[in-house]
Amino acid sequence: MQTRNKAALTRRQFVAAGVLGGAALAVGCKAGNQGNWDFFTDAQALDLTALCDQIIPADGFPSASQAGVITYIDRQLFRHYRRHRDAYRDGLEQADALSRKSFAKALADATPLEHLAIVSAVEKQNPTFFDLVRRHTMEGYYGSPRHGGNRDGVSWRMLGLAEPPVRGRAQYDLRKGAAS
Repeated sequence: MQTRNKAALTRRQFVAAGVLGGAALAVGCKAGNQGNWDFFTDAQALDLTALCDQIIPADGFPSASQAGVITYIDRQLFRHYRRHRDAYRDGLEQADALSRKSFAKALADATPLEHLAIVSAVEKQNPTFFDLVRRHTMEGYYGSPRHGGNRDGVSWRMLGLAEPPVRGRAQYDLRKGAAS
């Protein structure tokens, strides 16, 4: 007669423990960022919003942040642009410090005219960071919505473009069965 070890887990208990552990780990990773971002803290996201909205401000069309550019940059820093994480951390910290020194307030709390002054100063003092933010802002605004930016294809509508096809995939008219 075999005796069962009371300390052993059943298969169901083992799977449940694994699921709960994975969920706790995922929540713990997100919790370190203090918000709904993969990489940024809420404060960093607000500071980046101030910078990006000076690069692409709202007019008859949405601003950079309204079009999802901050989400785009956040996702890319969590994935493909990991090498730029330190540049963003340092650059946003410098921009906020410059705002506090110049206007005695956080960058996110500054007025749009003060944001413009900060962006101009950042462009002169840290051109590498500014060029990085400008490039990523343009990518997020004009790129594919599937990456988090260009929400609802706003930039394509602004330019009067039909939704561009995904590169490398032929577009088919299924009624005719031929490539269009």
